[in-house]
Amino acid sequence: MDKKKVAVPLVCHGHSRPVVDLFYSPVTPDGYFLISASKDSNPMLRNGETGDWIGTFQGHKGAVWSACLDTNALRAASGSADFSAKIWDALTGDVLHSFEHKHIVRACAFSEDTHMLLTGGFEKILRVYDLNRPDAAPREIEKSPGSVRTVTWLHSDQTILSSCTDMGGVRLWDVRSGKIVQTLETKSPVTSAEVSQDGRFITTTDGSSVKFWDANHYGLVKSYNMPCAVESASLEPKYGNKFVTGGEDMWVRVFDFFTGEELGKLIYFNRFHRNDRTALCHVLGGCLVHNCGQATVFISHIETVHETHRTYGCVPLKTACNKGHHGPVHCVRFSPVGESYASGSEDGTIRIWQLSPAISEEQEAANANGKTKVGVNDVERKIEGFHIPKDGQGEGS
Repeated sequence: MDKKKVAVPLVCHGHSRPVVDLFYSPVTPDGYFLISASKDSNPMLRNGETGDWIGTFQGHKGAVWSACLDTNALRAASGSADFSAKIWDALTGDVLHSFEHKHIVRACAFSEDTHMLLTGGFEKILRVYDLNRPDAAPREIEKSPGSVRTVTWLHSDQTILSSCTDMGGVRLWDVRSGKIVQTLETKSPVTSAEVSQDGRFITTTDGSSVKFWDANHYGLVKSYNMPCAVESASLEPKYGNKFVTGGEDMWVRVFDFFTGEELGKLIYFNRFHRNDRTALCHVLGGCLVHNCGQATVFISHIETVHETHRTYGCVPLKTACNKGHHGPVHCVRFSPVGESYASGSEDGTIRIWQLSPAISEEQEAANANGKTKVGVNDVERKIEGFHIPKDGQGEGS
């Protein structure tokens, strides 16, 4: 029996239309939570680690473009095409307050101290609501130059960040004066903006570019061009050495923060026949070449290969890759502990991916007994000069 575990994502169904926003809560005494916004008008709350459904917030009458949780994950907020932003009790699902707007609300964000809610949308106005006095009129920040796409807080709620749907750049507003103090220039409209957990970086996406900015001095730290147009990116919160992206090609990709290189994907091997001919495989320069007698396909960079003795005369059967969505990926977010990340797509699903590759049960037992894993270089040395005869059976197999 094949006991291998494949690094496949947890697939979270429930939404009937595209998932357009995801937000993880910080770690709380009860764990951490994931809220999703969808065009089906029903934000959903899930266990952030397992993806298990907890509840659905029902009350909006239009697409929900943005959803978030406060620091303690006790309240949720959502912004909708029904011209409203709502505050919800995250424990009961009840609406605590509804803030009416004059146009579509595209973005919302709780302040770090949880006392304020920031909203923005097609009215081109940033509003700050005092949640201790929800019936009071909001404070309106100086008019945005364009329709607001994203909003967030930084600098202990002293600064507001926003981007526009119809023009490039990220604008930073001083909360006290209500004025723009800095603009981070981009060529295309910014579709995603995230402040890192440690407050050091601002991660943005525009066009096919992912940029990292110094959150305190506003200088550009890194800029990488992606293989396709990207809609969202998120920086790993624990070490800050990786980032994940999602975009129009339906893939979720992980990159090295320092080099911009796409990180490899784990490949598992097993015997496999196609048209009664055994496919051949070789490890060449860290890339797997799969020859099925009809075409040669470069599958991916290999990070680690387990159980090398099983690779002789075999081909890849299962790959731990980040393809699985059936539509463009609109949003990606790392969990607050950095061990997994979530993606939301046009296909209406949320997928939670583990950052560390899965390993087989035999390998887990070997690790427990103090045996070492087999790396790519070991595989290359063993396969180098290895002869595969015409019948596809390797020597010694």
